[in-house]
Amino acid sequence: VQLQAYGGGLVQVGGSLTLSCVASGSIYSINVMGWYRQAPGGPRESVATIGIRGDTNYAGSVKGRFTISRDNDKNTVQLQMNSLKVEDTGVYYCHADRITTLIGARFLYDNWGQGTLVTVSS
Repeated sequence: VQLQAYGGGLVQVGGSLTLSCVASGSIYSINVMGWYRQAPGGPRESVATIGIRGDTNYAGSVKGRFTISRDNDKNTVQLQMNSLKVEDTGVYYCHADRITTLIGARFLYDNWGQGTLVTVSS
């Protein structure tokens, strides 16, 4: 199973970006998908998560500005980021927890995609 994230880039303060992530491989279902970010020199932190039934959680700093969504049929998750701030700059990572595989019905926990860089300039 692989997670591929894309959509990062350079944007000005107040602008918008959409990040996308697709999980590929032998996948039956994914329990929770989400986005984490890591600012330069900082720890990796949760930005937003979404459960298989669409229940969402957001970091306080992004509530009202970011929207997470997913397509269970396509195993994708998106993060729509509006009103971007300089402090939103960082490497954004896609995450999938408890993937149930098609073959063997195994559970795969704590799966990460490669990061995609978001830079917000003032």
